[in-house]
Amino acid sequence: MKLPFFEQLEPVKNVLIAGAGGGFDVFAGLPLYHWLRSQGKTVHIANWSFSDLSFCEDRPIPQLAVVRGNTSGSSEYFPEKYLAQWLESEGLATPIHAIQPGGVYQICAAYEWLASDLGIDAVILIDGGTDILMRGDECGLGTPQEDIASLAAGHSLPEAIRKWVVCLGLGVDAYHGVCHAHFLENAAALSAAGAHLGTWSLLWQMPEAQKYASAVEYVHGCMPRRSSIVTGSIVNAVKGLFGDIHTTERTRGSRLFINPLMSQYWAFDLDAVARQNRYLDRIATTKSYSDLTLRISNYHSQQKLRSWTEIPI
Repeated sequence: MKLPFFEQLEPVKNVLIAGAGGGFDVFAGLPLYHWLRSQGKTVHIANWSFSDLSFCEDRPIPQLAVVRGNTSGSSEYFPEKYLAQWLESEGLATPIHAIQPGGVYQICAAYEWLASDLGIDAVILIDGGTDILMRGDECGLGTPQEDIASLAAGHSLPEAIRKWVVCLGLGVDAYHGVCHAHFLENAAALSAAGAHLGTWSLLWQMPEAQKYASAVEYVHGCMPRRSSIVTGSIVNAVKGLFGDIHTTERTRGSRLFINPLMSQYWAFDLDAVARQNRYLDRIATTKSYSDLTLRISNYHSQQKLRSWTEIPI
C-alpha cells in the first residue's frame, strides 16, 4: 500500500522544496520539509517571492536572494524572512532562497543556479492550491503566471534530477475562478499516464502538521495585515474545521467552504504535468513578468474552453 511518491523519495539525499506560486506557497511544503529531515535527507527551501528584495545584500545572481532571519526588508510583508526566523527558533536554521519575479528565462536561471550550487538530486515544486494543473483550455486558469513559469523552470532541469509537483489545498482556488472538476479531469489524465503518484491527508495529530500550523501562525502574527487566505484555509482544514470559517478580515463578505479535501496532498510527476500543459512552449522565451502575463492571456483568449462543470457529489 505504499504510495509511489514516497517510494521514489527513498533514494534521494538532497532535496529542494520550492514554492511554485509565490507568497505563502512554500509553507505548504513545510510538513514535507520536516518529514524529509527526519528521514536523514538534506532539505533546501526556495520560493517565488512577492517581497521587496531590493534590500537583500546576499544575491548570488540577480534573480535570487538568500534570506535569513536577520535579512533587511519590509516589516509589513516579508514571509520568507519570518519563515527563516521561525525555523531558526526551532533550531533548524535554513535560508530561504527567494526568487525574483520575471519571465521564464529569469526563473530558469534561478533554478539552474539552485540545482548547481546546492547539488540537489530532487525537486518538489509545491503549490498552495491546485491551479498548477490547469493545462490552458479551462474556463478559469486561476493565477497561472508564477505556477507555470516555475513548472517550466523545473521541467528545464537535467533529467538526472528527480522532479515532482505536489499540491495542497483542493478547493481554495475557487476564490480565483478555478473549476475543480477540471482539476480532477486533468488529474485523471495524469493517472492514466501513470504520473499521479499518490494522494494522502495531512492530519492534525501528525507532528509535521502541527509545526506547519505553528509556522503559519507565527508569520501571520508578524504581518497581520497581509496574512494568507489560502494558507489560513488549509490550516483550518487540517485542524478539522468545516464550513464558512474565517480567520482573516481579508475574507469577510465572502463565503468559504473549509473542508477535509483542503488538507489532502496530491503528488504528480513534474515532467508529465509540464507535458500536459498546452502553452508551455508559448512562454518559454519570456524575459519579463509582463510578457509572461500577456502571452498566457493571449493564448487563453484564443482557445475553445471547457465549460464550467459542477462536481456532482
